Amino acid sequence: MEFFPALNADHRAFIAKQPVFFVATAADGARINLSPKGMDTFRVLDDDRVAYLDVAGSGNETNAHLIADGRITIMFCAFDNPALILRIYGRGRPVLPQDADWADHAAGFALLPGTRQIFVIAVDTVQTSCGWGVPYMTFERERPTLNKYHATNSDATRFAKYAVRTRSIDGLPVRNPTAPA
Repeated sequence: MEFFPALNADHRAFIAKQPVFFVATAADGARINLSPKGMDTFRVLDDDRVAYLDVAGSGNETNAHLIADGRITIMFCAFDNPALILRIYGRGRPVLPQDADWADHAAGFALLPGTRQIFVIAVDTVQTSCGWGVPYMTFERERPTLNKYHATNSDATRFAKYAVRTRSIDGLPVRNPTAPA
């Protein structure tokens, strides 16, 4: 196990090859939230900052936890060779379409149907470990279901179903995108 104060070129190269990453957040008195992510939604902004595009789905726990606590861990793991696990520990914040810095952050992504927010994370520490217990697996393709769902439903329908939640599953407040016109 090794710790680093920031991302380096080797870390960036490893991250760029991974088709999936995992996001973990927690807030005092709330469940720990752990979510898998894919769809080419992760970006390294610089050695001390990363971001990922969030598409509306089953909840908005990361938003609530970052507002309440700020701590976030991102984990990548190799399912091929060489074996490696890379964790980014940091403090994050949600950036929503109505926020002043949305356009700057959104420019780094191909926005997907159902895009809800971008999480921007200040890197505190990077940790690598062996990953020898992670199985070999082969990436076949992305699942098209979420993009299809969002592409075939109007902004108003998506907003009504996903964006108007005002509380997390544990009752913490969330920030939501403003309603479509």
